[in-house]
Amino acid sequence: MMKSLTEHLWFDIQNRRAFINITEQVSELVTKSEIKEGLCLVNAMHISASVFINDDEPGLHEDYEVWLERLAPHSPTAQYRHNDTGEDNADAHMKRQIMGREVVVAVTAGQLDFGPWEQIFYGEFDGRRRKRVMVKIIGE
Repeated sequence: MMKSLTEHLWFDIQNRRAFINITEQVSELVTKSEIKEGLCLVNAMHISASVFINDDEPGLHEDYEVWLERLAPHSPTAQYRHNDTGEDNADAHMKRQIMGREVVVAVTAGQLDFGPWEQIFYGEFDGRRRKRVMVKIIGE
């Protein structure tokens, strides 16, 4: 019989940008769901935040920071038409587009089924306010 669980993880990041490993929280939700075989969707519910899978290695996270800032620098903020609206977060929208909106991970034998070193991250690109991630687990 098909089951599902939908939960939200909330974040209040004080800085403009951060990468937060949320693997443990998502794994706990898989356990709570009691689903043994299925899929787990983890979705950023804000257009200036991301969910992605990669290695939990600090040097890699620093490399992401540098790379993303080269691709879509925050300043000067006047370089972006979006910021004409009074916002200063056009770069955050672009960084989110690059890093992705969501991930889907297989659930096998009641656990997230990862490759070596894979972890789930919440990427914040325009913090300083409360944001959420939706976790939806479906299966049997």
